[in-house]
Amino acid sequence: MTEAPRTNLGFFLTPPHKCGYLPGQNAVTVFLDPRRRPSMQTYTTLSQHGFRRSGDHVYRPQCPECQACIPVRLPVDEFELSRAQHRTLRANADITLIPKPPTFQQEHYQLYSRYIGARHAGGSMENPEPESYVEFLTASWADTVFYEFRAASRLLAVAVVDHLGDGLSAVYTFYDPDERSRSLGRLAILKQVELARALQLRWLYLGYWIADCQKMSYKTDYRPLEFFRDGAWRRERP
Repeated sequence: MTEAPRTNLGFFLTPPHKCGYLPGQNAVTVFLDPRRRPSMQTYTTLSQHGFRRSGDHVYRPQCPECQACIPVRLPVDEFELSRAQHRTLRANADITLIPKPPTFQQEHYQLYSRYIGARHAGGSMENPEPESYVEFLTASWADTVFYEFRAASRLLAVAVVDHLGDGLSAVYTFYDPDERSRSLGRLAILKQVELARALQLRWLYLGYWIADCQKMSYKTDYRPLEFFRDGAWRRERP
């Protein structure tokens, strides 16, 4: 990874800790000074340099011996649907997208708990408490929206999205694990592309892609994908 962008905000490096993506690897993370409340302009600039948000924390991997975590983003005006993505939209024509404020709602929390139990069983996220759920998904300073995906009155998914100066940041999506045929994770990205276009924003930031991590492989299904390497965004896949 490149150095953090030069600002007067201040950054901190963590000691080496267990990598959450690659087994047997240690990781080092650079964090924006948590005492700061970044403006949208600052948060946008940091996103342009590969940073992400988790709760109030803005961070980026800075591992001295590994550059596997590569930030990726999608230029929404150039994105073209694949056949599978067309099918996903058709299969979910009954779904309505409803924006909600980033506050605790029991219905959201119950869906999140079911999703975590199905997708991350045995991991550190399993059996979340309401406090940890809110701390993970929200930030007091961010322009965050919880987008509900509903079929009639039934809640099927929630996409947590940060609005930036130049795009949207896909923070996290959780959905009904019993509705596999709907491909709700894919649908969430497609709807965020549509939303970014409607808002005349240029980018959808999708977080990190790791070549050797199966859970990250889906991101290369969205093209033309840009990869942040050596201080610049490039379209060549590493």
